[in-house]
Amino acid sequence: MALTYLYLFMAIVAEVIATSLLKGAENFTRLWPSVFTVVFYAIAFFFLSLTLRTMPTGIAYAIWSGVGIVLISVVSWLWFGQHLDAAALIGMGLIIAGVLVINLFSRSVGH
Repeated sequence: MALTYLYLFMAIVAEVIATSLLKGAENFTRLWPSVFTVVFYAIAFFFLSLTLRTMPTGIAYAIWSGVGIVLISVVSWLWFGQHLDAAALIGMGLIIAGVLVINLFSRSVGH
């Protein structure tokens, strides 16, 4: 199961990189940011597909999207100066809590 989580982590990191590059791609009008965006999304989906060998799709996607939302928000705050209000921070805290509940208490995580 450790390898499954490694694949999922790699999928999340690649997706966060790809999403961060989208801003620089400027609607896919700039070549290199566009190319790297597509490449990192492909990497993300490749590793997500490896994750799905042993983890149910719904659980993997819930973790992938939840952690991805929080990480891309942190990246946007650090690099793009995005401001997060209290409601956004509370919502992201709830997302993190949901991911923790799935991983710590759900029997659905492993086959």
